[in-house]
Amino acid sequence: MEYVTVCGLEVHTELATKTKIFCNCTTEFGGEPNTHVCEICSGMPGTLPVLNKRVVEFAVRTGLALNCEITQYNKFDRKNYFYPDLPKAYQISQLYLPICRNGWVEINDSINGGKKKVRIHEIHMEEDAGKLVHDDWTESTLVNYNRCGVPLLEIVSEPDIASADEAVEYVEKLRAILQFCGVSDCKMQEGSLRADVNVSVMPKGSTEFGTRTEMKNINSFRAIKNAVEAEAQRQIELIEDGDKVVQETRRWDDSKGTSYSMRSKEDAQDYKYFPEPDLPPIQLDDEYIESIKATLPELPEAKKQRYITDYSLTEYDANILCSDKNYAILFDKTVEITNNPKDSAHWIMGDLMKLLNDSQTLPENMSFRQESLGEIINLVNGNKISRESAKKVLKAVFEDNVIPEAYVKEHNMEMVSDTGAIKSVIEEIVANNEKAVQEYKDGKDKSFNFLVGQSMRALKGKAPSTEVTRILKELLG
Repeated sequence: MEYVTVCGLEVHTELATKTKIFCNCTTEFGGEPNTHVCEICSGMPGTLPVLNKRVVEFAVRTGLALNCEITQYNKFDRKNYFYPDLPKAYQISQLYLPICRNGWVEINDSINGGKKKVRIHEIHMEEDAGKLVHDDWTESTLVNYNRCGVPLLEIVSEPDIASADEAVEYVEKLRAILQFCGVSDCKMQEGSLRADVNVSVMPKGSTEFGTRTEMKNINSFRAIKNAVEAEAQRQIELIEDGDKVVQETRRWDDSKGTSYSMRSKEDAQDYKYFPEPDLPPIQLDDEYIESIKATLPELPEAKKQRYITDYSLTEYDANILCSDKNYAILFDKTVEITNNPKDSAHWIMGDLMKLLNDSQTLPENMSFRQESLGEIINLVNGNKISRESAKKVLKAVFEDNVIPEAYVKEHNMEMVSDTGAIKSVIEEIVANNEKAVQEYKDGKDKSFNFLVGQSMRALKGKAPSTEVTRILKELLG
């Protein structure tokens, strides 16, 4: 029997506010354990939360960017459960009136071809919990409350995702939109973007969903893909063996490529939700929403279409450049300096991405001047330095943030512009390679390339290859 995968995602993103959602503690990542904590976020009795208005602004901004309806009258609720890393024994969240509803993100339809919309059921604001640290050496578990109270948005999709590839593309699209909007740094390695993955399977042609399972806190695109594929296969094997899929929460271990049962899956009634008594409802007027809408930046999809239309980039190139805010910012600045979109895209997607990959550097950690790449391209196109020299300059820029023109002068990398001097060197090459010259005259084209290479080597790559070729052909008749 053929089966269909049904997947829905709950994506949690930590917001890029300076302070936590209900207190003034810093949201900065890291720090010594339990140093970013106060009486409020550690849940001391008698303390009262005060809502960070920046969190509301970022929530509305995200909702508008994701085509959502904004709930103008929304409020917080208490989600009651005991976890060691949740000191209050409840979480302040939004169940009944979330701030955003009924949005969508467009992705490629991996089953039927074309495009499809993944519907967003809701986006709600909530506080993050702390972090448990398991110490195998002492066989103990420690708790770090630094993350308690960091503001989160939970973006809940409908079960519209039909494959692992669609799940990854959906999260990639979300990540880019959140980055471009400036509401989150989306550093998955730091846990500021993570996904709970809900998976079920059903026979092809059926309209009745199977029993779903949930895998919590997956924080890489590869792990999302692996988890969806493995869980769908696990459920199919259970069904084929005559067993039943149990609704439960599972832990995904990407290093082992398998998941483990953690606990039975709770439903909303298990959390005993009730309205948060310490926070008043939030009333948003039309003017407030319009003021935020007016500040929305150019979003990834619009930017991609502009790159294709205005710069004649391919859809593939535009997709890559818009996959991360840092690539797009660098590309825009480089085009501004060079007025050459194709060269700018080529250098970013080629030499720069190779440097990033080789050094295991993330795009957000690039630390050189935004103007430097455009300056390098202009030096090449102005015949001031060779392509090979430009690669060396880019490496120095990437590693040490040097100024390109100063680096070129300091290392004597300027191109030789004296035609007479170039010709003199080439004449010597011709005189010293009589065999290659004769072979070329006898019709062996490879010998000409050999002479070009010898000439460029003698000139230390500091003469334009077009000029070397011209002079060499002239000398050889």
